[in-house]
Amino acid sequence: MDRLKSIIEQYSRWQPLMEYVKRIEGYKDGNFTVCIENAKSLLESIAKEICKQRSQSFSNDDSTGKILKLAFTSLGFNATTTIQQIGGAIANIGQQMGNLRNEIGTTSHGRPLAELEVRKDAINKVSSDFLLLSTELVACFLIQLFETEFPLKLEEQVSINFDDNEDFNEFMDEMYGEFKMADYSYLASEILYNLDPQAYQTELNAYKLRSNEDSNRE
Repeated sequence: MDRLKSIIEQYSRWQPLMEYVKRIEGYKDGNFTVCIENAKSLLESIAKEICKQRSQSFSNDDSTGKILKLAFTSLGFNATTTIQQIGGAIANIGQQMGNLRNEIGTTSHGRPLAELEVRKDAINKVSSDFLLLSTELVACFLIQLFETEFPLKLEEQVSINFDDNEDFNEFMDEMYGEFKMADYSYLASEILYNLDPQAYQTELNAYKLRSNEDSNRE
């Protein structure tokens, strides 16, 4: 997914999506059920962020296809035949991704042992490659379309308050500890925030994404 990774690097607000990309690439050949679950989550995350930025209401119970369609229409394009077809195609890919996840996935519903074995053959290599290419294509299209129409303003890139993220700061400090130099000592979170605010924002976004995933699984 090199193209998607390049676009994520170009538009820093989407950096948390790299968590999904890494999992997709890591499980592509070994456990496609995990791969497809993360591909579905990738599309949903992009769509929900676009809806959120455009003040488009949606429900967490909405299907992947519906959320993708809401995201596309929230970008404000006129309902011409061509635009409707593009939006419908994007929504359909997302819907089929969700359907496939339900058919071969294991994390959302318990399955008998026989079904767990059969699901391994539910999709072949050619089909899996096509689905992942489709996922990457839709993800790249939506991100680039959004960033072209609604680029991040400079003041939005740096608007973050260190004291508003106590949980994340504690997480960073517990993981990396305290850095000492002579008689001085600095916490990891303070160093990252003051030396590289953009990197701090990226790690904060990733932390929030993981926290949301953990909450959804509970």
